[in-house]
Amino acid sequence: MTPAEAVIPPRRRRPVPAGLSRELVLRALGDAVRKLDPRLMAANPVMFVVEVVALLCTVLLLAGADPGVPPSVVAQIVAWLWFTILFANFAEALAEGRGRAQAESLRAGRSEVRAKRLADPASDDHALVPGSQLRVGDLVLVEAGDTVPGDGEVIAGVAALNEAAITGESAPVIRESGGDRSAVTGGTRVISDWVRVRITANPGESVMDRMIALVEGARRQKTPNEVALTILLVGLTLILLLAVATLQPFAAYSETRLPVVYLVALLVTLIPTTIGGLLSAIGIAGMDRLVRHNVIAKSGRAVEAAGDVDTLLLDKTGTITFGNRMADAFLPLPGVTEADLARAALLASLGDDTPEGKSVVALARDRYAVGAEDAAITATIPFRAETRLSGVDLGEVRLRKGAVDAVLRHVGRDPQAPPARLEQIVERIARSGGTPLAVSRDRSLLGVIHLKDIVKPAVKARFAELRRTGIRAVMITGDNRLTAAAIAAEAGVDDYLAEATPERKLELIRREQANGRLVAMCGDGANDAPALAQADVGIAMNDGTQAAREAGNMVDLDSDPTKLLEVVQVGKELLLTRGALTTFSVANDVAKYFAVIPALFTGVLPGLAALNVMGLASPESAILSAVIFNALIIVALIPLALRGVRYRPVPAARMLRQNLLLYGVGGVVAPFVGIKLIDLAITSVGIA
Repeated sequence: MTPAEAVIPPRRRRPVPAGLSRELVLRALGDAVRKLDPRLMAANPVMFVVEVVALLCTVLLLAGADPGVPPSVVAQIVAWLWFTILFANFAEALAEGRGRAQAESLRAGRSEVRAKRLADPASDDHALVPGSQLRVGDLVLVEAGDTVPGDGEVIAGVAALNEAAITGESAPVIRESGGDRSAVTGGTRVISDWVRVRITANPGESVMDRMIALVEGARRQKTPNEVALTILLVGLTLILLLAVATLQPFAAYSETRLPVVYLVALLVTLIPTTIGGLLSAIGIAGMDRLVRHNVIAKSGRAVEAAGDVDTLLLDKTGTITFGNRMADAFLPLPGVTEADLARAALLASLGDDTPEGKSVVALARDRYAVGAEDAAITATIPFRAETRLSGVDLGEVRLRKGAVDAVLRHVGRDPQAPPARLEQIVERIARSGGTPLAVSRDRSLLGVIHLKDIVKPAVKARFAELRRTGIRAVMITGDNRLTAAAIAAEAGVDDYLAEATPERKLELIRREQANGRLVAMCGDGANDAPALAQADVGIAMNDGTQAAREAGNMVDLDSDPTKLLEVVQVGKELLLTRGALTTFSVANDVAKYFAVIPALFTGVLPGLAALNVMGLASPESAILSAVIFNALIIVALIPLALRGVRYRPVPAARMLRQNLLLYGVGGVVAPFVGIKLIDLAITSVGIA
């Protein structure tokens, strides 16, 4: 098991259609043709330039306006220019098609719901109305067997719900009023009992609607980084346009003329068409990967911010440790063996259905192989919050287990004056951050059970990996400083915030941001809302309060706090993919410039033949080979754009060196090899 797998337990992901299924490819091909509409192409300035060039070359071909170039060569250039646009459109359509297929599967699971709208929240009298007629503020009654008609918040009652339609998990969850588990999602089904729900989203604005819109890409807007990169690509295109435009005067000065078809085709091969054609597909695929983790982002900016996060604020419970304290050791008093204490603790815990009580039974059975099979139990005393005790009666023998002061009272001792040895054990457990439970038999104390927060396996190694990448992990807990320090040391986090309150969380986030760091955190309660709103990446739990869901810029449908680590990974993969393909594209353009220009101008300036290191056969074959390579490289990189560059937890400097070597040097080498091979192929068959 890898450290990442140990921290993030396997969970069911939303199924996605095969990336290259026949139906998906055919549909994407049709969409690629429809996207040739200039009004749509204008959204991508680089590919819009390619379309204008393709139209110009088509006109020149039909008009025969370039007599210096064989019509067959012009026709091939025109064809490959259109292929370049179609391949770029195909990449975007394929990414959109995967999301659209997923959206269709989500829609297929929806049906028109009849809602029991209440006129009076204190009465069960209701009117049946279509769910599409509900508006924010409406009150509805949802009973066993009913489908929740829309997103809302429970204002009365408690019920078990099946959320498989949203999360993919069929295990029932409890929703009740007045706590941090009051939010319900439209499309889920009530299994038992009833709840009254106040609708919090109008039709078309629910979690399911947002998920469908997200995976379809219907509402996807360019992120700030995409806008900045687009501006950079437009700038490079303008610079190269001016550079190519100056070539004709140079040719005229040499008393010759370069065909217009060659010049405009050269422009297309030099401008950053690779990243320009794949940029949108990269963004759509990144959002699709996030949805597969059952996380809805309210904006692409939040996903990008996740990739740049410097500080992770992680709740202790459920993220770093298991959700409940668990039995770790049996510490007997003098005259008592560990096995005797373990058996007594096991029997006394049979009436304790809490996770802590069950962990005592499990530890006694696993470590000491004791059981209750031969015990003559005459009465079982269940654990109650009022007594803080549980136990059994074995005839006249009474075994009890519970809070130390409660057990001391039970045996007739003063809780303020415990036995010296018991007091030493209890203090040692408290200093280590644990919780002591005492065990007694009749009027005798037997020993102490050590309950502690169990840190998840290999979590320390995971945090060490994050640290190597420059990410700080800060543990947030309501425990006292002593307990927090002990758990932080065991888990290996970089820092901790003990006795955390909403105000202290907010103060910590602002302090980190003031130092130039991006902060990510997750939360579910109304008291988490200010911190979620302040954080650069705020992931709200779907089962939390409405205030938390509105404050965060992401919603986790699984309500799993460990998902924060996966979201950061998705964000980093998105940025890595965009950066890697941008590096490859720019390196490609530089290489094509030095590969094609010498061959193109050899007839004008014979001295440039020395720079034609690839030995391209002729100007016609050089420009045609470059245009073909320019189109095919987009097709070759579509799988990488959709899959993403895998993120590995290594230092940023090392990652930069690796990417420069792979995508930078590779981007320089690929055109020389590819164009030469294409040149050999087209000259051997005599088409250039």
